Amino acid sequence: MNNVDTEAVLILAPVKDELMEKLAAHYRVYKLFECEDTAAFLAKRGNEIKGIVTRGDIGVRNAVLDMLPGLEIIAIYGVGTDAVDLEYTRGRGIIVTTTPGVLTDDVADMAMGLLLAASRRLCQGDSFVRAGKWPHGSMPLSSKVSGKKLGIFGMGRIGQAIARRAAGFDMQITYTDRQRFDHLPYDFLPDLPSLAAANDFLIVAISGDQSSVGIINRSIFALMPAHALLINIARGTLVNQDDLIDALRDKQIGGAALDVFADEPHVPRDLIDLDIVVLQPHVASATVETRIRMSDIVYANIEAHFSGRPAPTAIS
Repeated sequence: MNNVDTEAVLILAPVKDELMEKLAAHYRVYKLFECEDTAAFLAKRGNEIKGIVTRGDIGVRNAVLDMLPGLEIIAIYGVGTDAVDLEYTRGRGIIVTTTPGVLTDDVADMAMGLLLAASRRLCQGDSFVRAGKWPHGSMPLSSKVSGKKLGIFGMGRIGQAIARRAAGFDMQITYTDRQRFDHLPYDFLPDLPSLAAANDFLIVAISGDQSSVGIINRSIFALMPAHALLINIARGTLVNQDDLIDALRDKQIGGAALDVFADEPHVPRDLIDLDIVVLQPHVASATVETRIRMSDIVYANIEAHFSGRPAPTAIS
């Protein structure tokens, strides 16, 4: 189809090819990430755009939204909404959708994978063998996971999925959130400082927004046991990166495992050079199965809206 009579959809960042092709078959699709002069493009085509497809880590700036007076829907490829000003979108009546539930298992799997990798030094062991060092010596001892104390900061879908997996390792699970969930069999702690002080592992699983930027900082690291590990599969902005580097260098904490960073895709050299840190390029949900399902949900939201039906996973 893709003619002048169809609705115009603006894709802000690369998503799965199949999704872009499906959108292009039914709508006029523009790819902002391919434009050399985005301001010029928006000035020329902004009035046409009725829908946006973006990723959770990219979101959309208000300055872009200001140039899209006819925008009706923002379909986020992911669950994060911290990069979208929801107060602004509500004020303009713009629908915002996400892909909830689909990422849960993959992100929880990654959290446990990072926890195991950091505690059992799996990445270091791989490098040790590949470098030919095994015939000449042995690896330092690693730390046990089973039976240890795990604190989960944020007990939403992902936090609960992590807890279920951790229970299989006989871990002692505590959590903190905005409220206690009486139906869960885990111990609730009243705040983040209490959680940090009580556990061998601290997994960050909250949804980020402006109020939580840098909430994991030097004051939290000071409370964590010296052997404790920080695992972040939520948002890089939740952790004060400079404070984390200082805490790792000073051996205030035992290590970290990170899938997200403050200024992606740029990772500080100071983190890369530390062998007590496991690093991943924000790929917790990056499985074929999940990305296909995410694409289906994004398309379903766009298609439903432009067909006059409610978007299935609208949040705003």
